[in-house]
Amino acid sequence: MRILLLEDEYSLRISIEEFLTDLGYEVDGFMDGLEAYDAVYDKAYDILLLDVNVPSLSGFELLKKLRQDDKKVPAIFLTSMTDMDDLKEGYRRGCCDYIRKPFDLEELELRIDQALASFFQDESSVVNIGCDISYDMKKSKLTLKEDEIILRKTEQDLLEVLIKNKNAVVSTQMFQDEVWGEYVEPATIRVQLNNLRKKLPDGVIENRRGLGYIIER
Repeated sequence: MRILLLEDEYSLRISIEEFLTDLGYEVDGFMDGLEAYDAVYDKAYDILLLDVNVPSLSGFELLKKLRQDDKKVPAIFLTSMTDMDDLKEGYRRGCCDYIRKPFDLEELELRIDQALASFFQDESSVVNIGCDISYDMKKSKLTLKEDEIILRKTEQDLLEVLIKNKNAVVSTQMFQDEVWGEYVEPATIRVQLNNLRKKLPDGVIENRRGLGYIIER
């Protein structure tokens, strides 16, 4: 599981990164809000840990922009703020939880587990991707009207990356990182994507020449 961590206090960011890495998570750390915002469109993250007062773009504004872009990734704010209005503002921006500094790292682990469980329990597992096509993220089942479309494992993985990044172009590098986890020839990725596209109605997955592929909703 990949975590984005936005925290401009160096020692705290390193401590959190090391702790979560030891737990088996992949962690990308940032101190600048705009850099973190851009990173969400370069990789698919499973959860965001966001400090509020950071350079360029606050954690509040970052999450607001992501929610406006229909990015439905769970988020936890990390902050020393104690004012109730600030707490309400965080939830209005779309966070799952709020943890006040200083905190125990084991508490952060529990909050992450809880946020992931509650977020995806509340979200429907069935995603409508247009043209009477739906995909069940839990069952990895693709349906056209009432007929199931059989996908190979790699095709399922590619489709899920596109769904998680809906309305954003997914590059071949992102597919490589998310599906294979190691270098593969770009031609191999294109072949697998073309096989997937042939199983879907025209226009569901569009090719942005020179950029990548996108599902627009």
